[in-house]
Amino acid sequence: MVDADQSFVIVGGGLAGAKAAETLRAEGFNGRVILIGDERDHPYERPPLSKGYLLGKEERESVFVHEPAWYAQNDVELHLGQPVTAIDRDAHTVRLGDGTVIRYDKLLLATGAEPRRLDIPGTELAGVHHLRRLAHSDRLKQVLAGLGRDNGHLVIAGAGWIGLEVAAAARTYGAEVTVVEADDTPLYRVLGPELGQLFADLHTEHGVRFHFGARFTEILGEDGMVLAVRTDDGEEHPAHAVLAAIGAAPRTALAENAGLALVDRADGGGVAVDASLRTSDPDIYAAGDVAAVHHPLLHSRIRVEHWANALNGGPAAARAMLGQAVSYDRVPYFFSDQYDLGMEYSGWAPAGSYDQVVARGDVGKREFIAFWLREGRVVAGMNVNVWDVTDPVQKLIRSGATVDPEALANPSVPLDGLL
Repeated sequence: MVDADQSFVIVGGGLAGAKAAETLRAEGFNGRVILIGDERDHPYERPPLSKGYLLGKEERESVFVHEPAWYAQNDVELHLGQPVTAIDRDAHTVRLGDGTVIRYDKLLLATGAEPRRLDIPGTELAGVHHLRRLAHSDRLKQVLAGLGRDNGHLVIAGAGWIGLEVAAAARTYGAEVTVVEADDTPLYRVLGPELGQLFADLHTEHGVRFHFGARFTEILGEDGMVLAVRTDDGEEHPAHAVLAAIGAAPRTALAENAGLALVDRADGGGVAVDASLRTSDPDIYAAGDVAAVHHPLLHSRIRVEHWANALNGGPAAARAMLGQAVSYDRVPYFFSDQYDLGMEYSGWAPAGSYDQVVARGDVGKREFIAFWLREGRVVAGMNVNVWDVTDPVQKLIRSGATVDPEALANPSVPLDGLL
């Protein structure tokens, strides 16, 4: 066991950081555990921010990873509302925004990601919003409720998961919604055109208007308030509020300034880590949204911005910090709920990386499983309103087995029987 006089420092107050702290104590580490977060809220989970909490179905307290008392009970030192401004790798210290210097023996970077910003006129207006933090969701919930009462218009830049989930929430509140997306369908880069159209149809049925093949060029306003949005094809969309949902960028500045190896933005960005989540510095690890992992199963370096990656990556990094043998090969997983559609996605199949999509079930009724294949092997699967199939889908992906597409599409053939 690691010596009791050692200090393990975790930078980042999200799910990955909180679960890493929990794992260190669960594994018997009795040295100092110091968790530093730049938000004043205790560590929380992000999915409710665009789902249940935003819809008003979940209480604010439900988003927190642990009850506030848990940290003191488990001797986890918290520094909340304090950004880390620098890492001194030679001295093994981190410096906080207030000048405090803390020594570490092992350091975990779980700094997450931040919303990409629109670089156009009008973004300073009060009605322009982002959704990444709990405070963002607090404000946006009030905005959506107000738009619903007043028949107001929300215009969303981006038809990714955040954009679509907020669109669904806004329609539930009764707001008018327009989504502007540069690609030809929602979720094009994740699901491709085959399944992206499914989500376009779903939202159109619920009254969302899409404007594809266009980008924002200007947000128009008066007296600080949003009035409309202009797009690069000359269209003008009335708006009382705007949500920028054009993706997130890994928060790598701290790592970059410390001289750690990074991945180019063109390749997804992030802090480069090996399969044990160790960075180019043997005493520094990274997990969650910021980590670009050399994935043993997928034989490539990937960076995943989803809840399950933080949930599992934080504990994996903690075990590696303790000297345990770790090979982080989890199949990427995420889920979404929009109106009456629930889905789970496992695997990794970016646009252009697969050659076939096979569906099992009734796509028209939105009760099916879709499989993305490359050279006859399942590389990803998405179940839509079909449950308890994640394990067999992930087994198919892990197996690397060549499958018969007709058998894969046949609901009478058990998924386990395809292995």
